[in-house]
Amino acid sequence: MQQTSNGTLYIVATPIGNLEDMTFRAVRTLKEVDLIAAEDTRHSRKLLAHYGIATRMTPYHDHNEQLKTDYLIDRLLDGQNVALITDAGTPCIADPGYRIVQAAVAAGVRVVPIPGAAALAAAVSAAGLPSDRFAFEGFLPPRQGKRRAKLAELTNENRLLVFYEAPHRLAATLADMRETLGNRQAVVARELTKIHEEFRNGTLDEIAEYYREQQVKGEIVILIAPPVDDGRKQITDVVPLLRQLLAERRMSFKDAVMQAAQQTGVSRTELYEMALRLKLEAKNGG
Repeated sequence: MQQTSNGTLYIVATPIGNLEDMTFRAVRTLKEVDLIAAEDTRHSRKLLAHYGIATRMTPYHDHNEQLKTDYLIDRLLDGQNVALITDAGTPCIADPGYRIVQAAVAAGVRVVPIPGAAALAAAVSAAGLPSDRFAFEGFLPPRQGKRRAKLAELTNENRLLVFYEAPHRLAATLADMRETLGNRQAVVARELTKIHEEFRNGTLDEIAEYYREQQVKGEIVILIAPPVDDGRKQITDVVPLLRQLLAERRMSFKDAVMQAAQQTGVSRTELYEMALRLKLEAKNGG
């Protein structure tokens, strides 16, 4: 391991589930550094024991990162080498680890990535959705209002959308995605690299329906395909279809909106408001 007057900060990826996904370089680095900064030392102790790594650990997480950043920078400036790891995957992706990197760069400390497993990359690679360009949005806001507002900002995004989500919010988030983004193709990737690994493919309607009653566990990645560029969302195309469906005597107002959503990909919320306006216009003779 290269030595300089300052130490080196290593950003080390660890397995996201399958212990065999630890790289030889990552194991060697964790054995050779002077200190490992871990998100949860109790969790990481199992990984280190599996590979016979006896390096001392110190906790580094959301609740102590400001205090511990100063401590770690002092160790690095004293010439010690430090490795940063999270509970699973690549540090600094959707976690506060970037702050220690910022501080290290500002202090003139060399930062070296040790690449490896990442749920983001694993999900994108096996989802079967267009992946030449994608936008990683991390975790959406937990409250529905803010979540829908954030999704609304992404309505016209033409790249593959990738999100992380907690299992207890999965059903609600999928329902909001369907309402806000339309009935796009999507994939839910769950428990990646583990025994119960699952890729659920389909439209947002199908996937939201499937997970509505499911009790799920584990880390989740949601991938949403870009909107289909076939003009289906043009208002001039949607309005005649909606008028025709509303005129059908055998079809209820709700069913008309539902069928229009299925045929156009426009969200039911948007179509519901549009249908109310059309109904009011018809009543007033407009």
